[in-house]
Amino acid sequence: MIELDETRPKWRQVADVIRGRIGDGTYPAGSRIPSVVQLTEEFGIAAVTAQKASRALREEGAIRTERGMGSYVTDR
Repeated sequence: MIELDETRPKWRQVADVIRGRIGDGTYPAGSRIPSVVQLTEEFGIAAVTAQKASRALREEGAIRTERGMGSYVTDR
């Protein structure tokens, strides 16, 4: 489990990690990012926190979500 800084919002830290993984090619364009359930397990966070991180990434255009399919890295 990844240790998060208790002094910063957890959803921002999770979004930063995912953003970093997109940037370094761990999650290349078109690839699926971990689900909300997978994020809750990896980071030890609540589902609502994982959803908030995903929403932030979606709003900035880093990922797109297909209902019932998952979230994927955009090729921006």
